[in-house]
Amino acid sequence: MNADPIDNERKSEQARQSRTRPTWPMLILGGTLAAASIYLVAVLGLTFYWCQQPATFEVAATIPDSAFAADGKPIPGSALVSTTIRIGETLLDKPGGFLYNDIAPPGILIDNCPSWECGVLMALRDTLRSLRNDFSRSQSQSLENDDVKRADLQFAIDPKSWMFPTAEDEYRQGLDALKQYRDTMAGKPGGGHFFARADNLADYLNVIEKRLGNQASRLSSSIANQALTAALIPNLDGTLTTAAAPDTPTQTPWDQVDNVFYCTRGYSWALLHVMQAIAIDFRDILEAKSAQSLVQQIIRDLQGAIQTMSSPMVLNGDGYGVFANHSLTIASYISRVNASVLDLKTLLQDG
Repeated sequence: MNADPIDNERKSEQARQSRTRPTWPMLILGGTLAAASIYLVAVLGLTFYWCQQPATFEVAATIPDSAFAADGKPIPGSALVSTTIRIGETLLDKPGGFLYNDIAPPGILIDNCPSWECGVLMALRDTLRSLRNDFSRSQSQSLENDDVKRADLQFAIDPKSWMFPTAEDEYRQGLDALKQYRDTMAGKPGGGHFFARADNLADYLNVIEKRLGNQASRLSSSIANQALTAALIPNLDGTLTTAAAPDTPTQTPWDQVDNVFYCTRGYSWALLHVMQAIAIDFRDILEAKSAQSLVQQIIRDLQGAIQTMSSPMVLNGDGYGVFANHSLTIASYISRVNASVLDLKTLLQDG
């Protein structure tokens, strides 16, 4: 007996639908892939947004009205202290906040921005240490200023600390101490002082000279081509930039090249504002030493070191190859800054 054609067609349609109907495992897999794709896009978007270098700010605008004397000039030290506070606030309040101590995605997946933060933090610590040891004391036997001492200690905490206490909380307490110090400089009880002397400034320049020299050496080690490195970044005595001999070249690991680059960018960004503040607070000293042009040269080279990149990633080319070498490019700026800092220090000491 022949089968009903209608039944056969119905059975064929049911079989076809059973083959095309998604099963639960397929639905789960599809949902997982969709969620992962959305998460990846969100992380990439946050990475791009969070890792944009903060814009530079006007140093003179950070000085509060209470820090101006009767003649309309800012109280010595008010520019440097106010700038240090603003740098710290930018470090903590920029998009994404402070990422260096993040232990969960997406922050833990980002390394360029935390490296930039590391450079800014180094510059802050250098400035705070000089404020504590030199600028706020009339001589080496003088008592330390309690507010500056507290700020220095608060910023000494490990930046990776994420609870009990968090690094951000400690840094904010340090900024509060700096604000208290600035208030006492403006005439409030407490006797905060700032000594804008040539020897104090020379001591600070000695600190950043060593820091810049270290960063230039790390940057120049992005490739093992010693001849190219020496041609681009010679030391003042004409020797090679790196400490190693030409036959034993050292090279920064490939996965650390961008970290060193962004660390230097962060340090340069902070140091640019510090030098602009020094140009205000030490105007009389710099004019007496005919050193203003050197400070302006340092500022111009630091602006060159932090200029906007057109490449989405740090390139590590070699010589006249197809790709640029961003590490050696910024290292050339840093070496010029270091040379100018050395000339300025010598002029302050001997000029």
